[in-house]
Amino acid sequence: MISLKGKWALITGASRGIGRLSALQLAEQGCHLILHSRTLAHLEGVRAEVEALGVKTYCVAAELSDPDQVKAMLEAVDALQVPVSVVCNNAAVQIAYRTDYFQTPVSDYTTSFMINTIAPMMICYHFLPKMKAAGFGRIINTTSGIDKEPEQAGYSASKAALDKVTRDLGTTVEGTDVIISLADPGWCRTDLGGPNAPNAPESALPGVIVGAFVNDGKSGRIFHGQRFSGMTLADAVDLAEKES
Repeated sequence: MISLKGKWALITGASRGIGRLSALQLAEQGCHLILHSRTLAHLEGVRAEVEALGVKTYCVAAELSDPDQVKAMLEAVDALQVPVSVVCNNAAVQIAYRTDYFQTPVSDYTTSFMINTIAPMMICYHFLPKMKAAGFGRIINTTSGIDKEPEQAGYSASKAALDKVTRDLGTTVEGTDVIISLADPGWCRTDLGGPNAPNAPESALPGVIVGAFVNDGKSGRIFHGQRFSGMTLADAVDLAEKES
């Protein structure tokens, strides 16, 4: 398992749920953090939590459904003049559960794709060349195992598209020390997953951040959070590298 102590990580959707838990676990490993949310006020709590663990923190805000705001956020991160070695594209939206799915509005698709696919890829396209130039980097795109549910078509399709472009991008860095992967937390009781989900958010850790610590040069994989539930980070990384 590699050390990320002293390196910088950007986490989108860091104010709550799995994003917040990921920030805490990365901070425990000594990783400095750039935390994203829709508003800076939403980040006050998690910022205090991670800084109490002794790491440096910056906060940025952007509405990911707006490409101009995503671009401005990336410019703000560049202005910090710190090398971003890890990106966790955690933020996502599930628009609605359409019982009458034949009436699914176009906006379910456009909004879902903007936030769940296009914004993460804008972030990937921004940082991946920098990571390649630096000779090191890790990108984790959060996906979903949802399948055969036309009631959530916009969300499902946007995550399937994210899977495809992540695997495609992975071929460009295969065998290097820049690794891009997917993480599926499983159905968890978050604001997105809802109160009826079978899994606590904590069960997705350390699986959703395993991709930041693997060191085998393999990209395009998907790490299922529930596969590593209850494990130490070191054991989870060891298992991930053995099974891939």
